[in-house]
Amino acid sequence: MSRPPPRFPPGPGQESVWDSPRPPRLERTARRVEVWLGGVKIADTTGAYRVLETSHPPTYYLPREAFRPGVLTPAPDSSVCEWKGEASYWTLSAGGKVARAAGWSYERPAPAFAPIAGYVALYAGRMDECRVDGMRVTPQPGGFYGGWVTPDVVGPFKGEPGSWGW
Repeated sequence: MSRPPPRFPPGPGQESVWDSPRPPRLERTARRVEVWLGGVKIADTTGAYRVLETSHPPTYYLPREAFRPGVLTPAPDSSVCEWKGEASYWTLSAGGKVARAAGWSYERPAPAFAPIAGYVALYAGRMDECRVDGMRVTPQPGGFYGGWVTPDVVGPFKGEPGSWGW
């Protein structure tokens, strides 16, 4: 098992992903979350949740009503999270662009994550753009995880080369 590199010290107004707990913590956020696909703003909310887990940038879960009608369609994929339970996947479509299995939700999550039942998280890298309080999101490295990196979050982040065994 490899060891992570040293924690980056957070500056003023920043948080370190190494201060997040394991198992992860669920927290409500009033930050404005916006998403674009196919040149169309497909979601906008100040009623999201974020999941905070050691070494991972936050993953944002948006209420379904934050999405434009017709954007979300069920995808046949599924996966299991040891903390949250079984995930269902969503294909997103807008402006002539289709992002297959680019979102996921927990319809019947574990009790600690009950508030996010039916909320949808997105792979930022499969969208045109995602923003948190106007800050453009960078996808969590590696393509496997769904965290959103903003300038107010510091790593190093799980998903970077050599981090699989952290």
